[in-house]
Amino acid sequence: MTASDSAADRPAQPHASTSLPTIAMLGVGNMSGAVLAGLTRPGYGPTEPIRVTNRTEARAATHRSERVIAHALENTPTANVDAALGAGVVVLGVKPGMIADLLDEVRDAISPDAVVVSVAAGVTIESIERRLAPGTRVVRAMPNTPATLGLGVTGIARGTTADDRAIADARALFEAVGDVVEVYEAQLDIVTGISGSGPAYVYLVVEELMRTAEVLGLDAERARTLAVGTVRGAGAMLAAAPETEPSELRHRVTSPGGTTERAIAVLQQGGLGDLIERAVRANIQRSNELAAENS
Repeated sequence: MTASDSAADRPAQPHASTSLPTIAMLGVGNMSGAVLAGLTRPGYGPTEPIRVTNRTEARAATHRSERVIAHALENTPTANVDAALGAGVVVLGVKPGMIADLLDEVRDAISPDAVVVSVAAGVTIESIERRLAPGTRVVRAMPNTPATLGLGVTGIARGTTADDRAIADARALFEAVGDVVEVYEAQLDIVTGISGSGPAYVYLVVEELMRTAEVLGLDAERARTLAVGTVRGAGAMLAAAPETEPSELRHRVTSPGGTTERAIAVLQQGGLGDLIERAVRANIQRSNELAAENS
């Protein structure tokens, strides 16, 4: 598939989750850690314990629980292989530069019917498939950190041999921690630029709102209450009215000739839209650079 395919051939929109198979998470970084936290909320996740590996015992110990079997490579050098054996879904959670070595290590341990899911930014499906047994079903994903609370959004893209069952398993994994959209791999860098990195943009805006409130005379506690509460409430309103465009919600707050209109004019005259677009394009460029480095 390519991004230019006809509408009839475009990926389907999310549907209800299916049951989760046994999951192995090889390496737990920020993104995969957020997914793990979301999967282990009460009432969520697979019935079988999730198998997790980390380099150090100190790190592994932070994940270990009744629902998580966590092993450290410093104690058990074969931990990655042991975790991958018999798993239905194998999540690659290490840093992009470590993916190749990890795949070489676990290639023979991955079951023929397993789905390999990568959350590494900038690591292409082709580079993953090349290091695995022919026919291994690969799905590339980009979640975001609100998955910790079950409020994540994840973009997924299917590999060359990933069938509908593989996509269903990937959906089930990530729908347990939020919303899922299927895109073409060529579009996955856009997902990274918008939602994968998006929480950081929102946090930056909150930082600046807090800073401005303090500059203008409020104490830090009140500044935080105002800024964080405003973003939380605005997000809740967006989620509560999915049929209403954000621009409409903005207009409802923006009375003609009022204070909000004046502030919005300053943001628009300052090129806020162009600035956001340039930031996302820079994000995508870095994803492309990572792909070249790890190809």
